[in-house]
Amino acid sequence: MDKHPPRKGSVHDGEPEKLSRRNFLNTAGAAAAGGLLVVAGGSLISGRDAVAADPAAAPPLPWKYSKLDADEAGKRAYKFYHEKGG
Repeated sequence: MDKHPPRKGSVHDGEPEKLSRRNFLNTAGAAAAGGLLVVAGGSLISGRDAVAADPAAAPPLPWKYSKLDADEAGKRAYKFYHEKGG
């Protein structure tokens, strides 16, 4: 016979063990690292090189502000939503 009763929250008393902050952070870190490996490995498997955008092609900062016509923007959004299968 055991001298000590099972701890509260342990597997022995039928209740699931509570997730601690440390376990949560370990699990989240492992998931993030796994996701990063999947994304990085995708380019290795496909055989294509990652291509960065040419920074010289972008207009210089600060960009000029131009006011949009709300009605025209709404019409275009509605039109392109249905044309592209939104």
